[in-house]
Amino acid sequence: MDIQDNHINYIEFKAKDLEKVKKFYTTTFNWTFTDYGPNYIAFSESGLEGGFEKSEDNILNGALVILYHKNLELIKNKIIDSNGKISKDIFSFPGGSRFHFIDPAGNELAVWSDQ
Repeated sequence: MDIQDNHINYIEFKAKDLEKVKKFYTTTFNWTFTDYGPNYIAFSESGLEGGFEKSEDNILNGALVILYHKNLELIKNKIIDSNGKISKDIFSFPGGSRFHFIDPAGNELAVWSDQ
């Protein structure tokens, strides 16, 4: 399946203990995991790919919905023009770059690109 601009592509959760959460989802739902260092694991075989980021913060709503767009600068400017707020500017990570934004309702989402 081709990755398409503006589609939900990934979901990210927070977790204090990555090994514990990996064991839970592997045992319970048969998800598979890929480790990306000590602070991140990605999962697959879940219907939608995603990952868990290690965090010591209190987790109120640990889900981060991530959209895809091949041109981050373009979509970032569209978000700003539509009264969205950038909460974390563009940064690189293994596999691409992304930024976070707050929509008018106060929800935080992210947009990533492999470009």
